[in-house]
Amino acid sequence: MTDTLGITHDGLKTALRIKDDYRNHRPLCVPGEDNKILIPENVMNHNLNLQGMDDPLALAMVATRDPEPPMALAAIARLSPLGRKTELISGVVGVVGETSKHPLVRKCVSLITENAFRPDSIAAVRNRASDIIVHSRARYTLALRRNLRALIDGTLAPRQFVQEFFALTEAGNMRSDIRKKLVLSLLLSENIRPSIKFLLLENFHRMPEPVRHGIISAVLNAPPSHHVDVMKVELKWIIRQEGMNASPLVH
Repeated sequence: MTDTLGITHDGLKTALRIKDDYRNHRPLCVPGEDNKILIPENVMNHNLNLQGMDDPLALAMVATRDPEPPMALAAIARLSPLGRKTELISGVVGVVGETSKHPLVRKCVSLITENAFRPDSIAAVRNRASDIIVHSRARYTLALRRNLRALIDGTLAPRQFVQEFFALTEAGNMRSDIRKKLVLSLLLSENIRPSIKFLLLENFHRMPEPVRHGIISAVLNAPPSHHVDVMKVELKWIIRQEGMNASPLVH
């Protein structure tokens, strides 16, 4: 495929990689910055160079396959202006409208295609996507806070808390630094039972590798206490299992 069609070979490779990431439940990261999870605001930011992810096929993959509506909407908002360039790209947009798992994405594509990719229809979709991203993040953050209170009050079971913690942080496309801070606060807190901390570590693989490394480094270098010492033993086991070198993690 050539760029004259509006689709590149690099974009095709990126689309296939995104498909594999979704299949293996790996978070999408900002191109060139593997320590930063890609969030809808990144996709909506046209000043951010997404490299191969800016290709219509890659954006179509996100708009079709992403499990959460905010990210899928951000992808179709970024893709839709490209539909005016070539018939092939307009066809790709049409396929998204037929295959996306999100009804709102399908409605947005209908609005765009029925209005022949007019700028006002594209702007309406972009505004709608921005509103949903803001409201969704606020809703997920509130749910996390409620769950933490319920955990401390004893009205939410530890395993359910951990399951919902990862589901909410993933669904809310939470930034890597915020996710790292949240997990660290739980692991280092004297108010959180060790059993809950071990449940968090059981799901450690669901976070990007640089985030895991940052958490491990912070815990290994934390002042000693009974809770911290228990976590250090578990994290050292994780280091051995992943074949990581522990020395760079300890300052």
